Amino acid sequence: MRIISLNAWGGRLHEALVAYVRQADPDVLCLQEVLRAPGASPGWSVYRDAGLELPQRANLFAEISAALPGHDGFFCPTSRGALFDGDAAIVAEFGLATYVRKSHSVIAQAIDFVHGSFSAGGWGEHPRPRNAHCIRLFSHGNASVLTIAHMHGLRDPAGKGDTAAREEQALALAGLIERVWPGDEGLVVCGDFNVLPDSKTFKILARLGLSDLVTGNGLVDTRTSYYLKEGRFADYMLVTPEVKVGRFEVVEAPEVSDHRALLLDVG
Repeated sequence: MRIISLNAWGGRLHEALVAYVRQADPDVLCLQEVLRAPGASPGWSVYRDAGLELPQRANLFAEISAALPGHDGFFCPTSRGALFDGDAAIVAEFGLATYVRKSHSVIAQAIDFVHGSFSAGGWGEHPRPRNAHCIRLFSHGNASVLTIAHMHGLRDPAGKGDTAAREEQALALAGLIERVWPGDEGLVVCGDFNVLPDSKTFKILARLGLSDLVTGNGLVDTRTSYYLKEGRFADYMLVTPEVKVGRFEVVEAPEVSDHRALLLDVG
């Protein structure tokens, strides 16, 4: 089973992202920073906030769905706000997306907020709402079960250091996982956590038997050349000892976001 986790960056490298997803052909694709705007025209829109303007794909969820016709897509919104096509506003939702190959059966799942709550009237105040999605899969190919969870951790303008909110976030993530995962089979947890490698987040997740493959393999960079700031850690992938790691890669090329994709092949 192939699992890929990636912060999609709102689809800013749209063509490369769609081509990579199609070529990599994951069984499970965990995406953060995805937009959905049913009824809006396909193409580019602009996110505006405090003088900042960023190009975004308002229908990224549908575009990735079209690239993966053999997958079921699950969209998990955190907020609903305005993007712009010129002066015209486009109402869109922002959140997580999980795509699962249809040959695998989703036999349990849970979605919940790990920070804040759904913002229906705008993107929300910083640090903005964040959620997590956890699924339990039955693989018919080898009659095995695996639980996979991913999260987009809160962004704090002050940085990626530990805060009370981030500790509460980690506890909420662990609680969500425990609602789905029975505790005696493989567990994979991944995403853009927005924390540093020495964060208390990892001590909390270690209580579930999880260890990180990024830092555990001596890797020090999960960002691409499009990320120009200091601090190259953001994305992590953790596993329990029951997970048979066939291959793990922090993908350097192609660059499809300002984050690198994390690719795990489970044996």
